[in-house]
Amino acid sequence: MKIGFIGLGSMGAPMAANLLGAHFELTVHNRTRSKEELLAENGARRAPDPGAAAPDAEIVITMVTADSDVEEVLFGPKGVAGGARPGTLVIDMSTIAPTSARSFANRLSQRGMQMLDAPVSGGTEGAENGTLSIFVGGEESQLERARPVFDALGSTVTHFGPSGSGQLAKAVNQVIVGGTFLAVAEGLAFGVEAGLTDEDKLIPALSAGSASSWALENRGRRFVRGEYPLGFRISLHRKDLRIALQEASRLGVSLPASDLLLRIEEALIEAGLDDLDLSALTKAARGG
Repeated sequence: MKIGFIGLGSMGAPMAANLLGAHFELTVHNRTRSKEELLAENGARRAPDPGAAAPDAEIVITMVTADSDVEEVLFGPKGVAGGARPGTLVIDMSTIAPTSARSFANRLSQRGMQMLDAPVSGGTEGAENGTLSIFVGGEESQLERARPVFDALGSTVTHFGPSGSGQLAKAVNQVIVGGTFLAVAEGLAFGVEAGLTDEDKLIPALSAGSASSWALENRGRRFVRGEYPLGFRISLHRKDLRIALQEASRLGVSLPASDLLLRIEEALIEAGLDDLDLSALTKAARGG
């Protein structure tokens, strides 16, 4: 199967590498072209623009930052929609607003193409290990068409309904992830100040009980050490949380913890910490 893959950031690059490892024929494009080089050394073809990644592809995957980026990649002057054949399946694995996902799917349908929104969870570890959780919206028949691709990228693939449903599920995920990260940040900041600084004791003990979480087990030591190597940028979670809060407002649902977290993230971003990993929430708990 021939696949075009657009967007080789901290998530996209390892995902594309897993597709190469699963022996798909891969054509890649990234705005910063140097990020294509390692994949090209391992057999991927390079495309000069998104549209050039699409003509021979049965499936085109986009993994970029925001709604406007997806729109540009798909419908810009050198976009996928202008280069792909009718019948091509576009899988957007970015995290964007459900309304945008529905709009893009409708616009592609008018050109004879199909689309799935399929955002993911699992962090850079999940992207590298091929163990992502994939939330899918769109036609179930198209999900089955994409199944071999998803199986190379994730360990859990769930269909939630029509276009936009995958993005709604991801919004729920980001609300829970954010609240959990904040709770872990506060708890461990408290523990460190109280003198519980032995991470080899503290993290396993907490993880063995009801405080266990992905954030604690995968980022807990970073919280204790005050180290924040990039996994998921605070600025990106802020973007995702805004999507969730907008959808919640539309539904009349109150999310007070998420409102608080948004204010904390915006303060960290204002302080110039937008490119740190989300585990840097502990800076707010420690007072900077």
